[in-house]
Amino acid sequence: MSAQGDGDRDTEIPSFRQSVGDALRKSGLGRVTPGEVPTARSLITAIGGVRGLVESILPGLGFLVIYTLTKNVTLAVLAPVALAVVFVVVRLLTRSPVSQALAGIIGIGISAALALLSGRAEQNFLPGIIINVVSVTVLLVSIAVRWPLIGVIVGFLTNEGFEWRQNTSKRRVLYLATWLWAGLFALRLIVEVPLYWARNVEWLGAMKLLLGVPLYAGLLWVTWLLVRAAYAKAGERSTE
Repeated sequence: MSAQGDGDRDTEIPSFRQSVGDALRKSGLGRVTPGEVPTARSLITAIGGVRGLVESILPGLGFLVIYTLTKNVTLAVLAPVALAVVFVVVRLLTRSPVSQALAGIIGIGISAALALLSGRAEQNFLPGIIINVVSVTVLLVSIAVRWPLIGVIVGFLTNEGFEWRQNTSKRRVLYLATWLWAGLFALRLIVEVPLYWARNVEWLGAMKLLLGVPLYAGLLWVTWLLVRAAYAKAGERSTE
């Protein structure tokens, strides 16, 4: 049984590595070299392409525009729900993956329900704030216990496990990347929480858009460049 199990694992490892490599090539992140200036096309591809970009931005933009013009909470929160449903239907009709659209409709639906039940438009942003709190907490705790979350994720994706902990350059870069992501979520909280308590819905909507996809895409790219450079450097040292 153990021999068979070991054989199964041996065949799974190359398959997993190939899957990760294919995913990186399709994402556009695997087509660059460390230090290369990111292009708009590569960034858009990394966050799901034009369709993913539209699905991420349009519901929030629709809420902001409709609420600013009408101050109607019901109309402002139901319009993004309708858009999310359209996105799912379009993906089904075109036989595209629906996981991203489904995740979007669940999040938008929860936000809409909170706003409608309370009658307060700013409640539409409460789930996002909670997600940011949880995210920054998890990232900081991972740093405090010396298991930076980005390192754990990268180790899993590269099938390296926890070997990165034995390499100084890799460990420093992965700590830095984890700090950067914690900083992103902390920045969102610093900006959005005061606006939430002030019930300044228009500015809250605008800041969520500004601190959302653009910063996420940029930091995703920076993280990739840092990790790729560190692993390339470690590879060069191991061959010396």
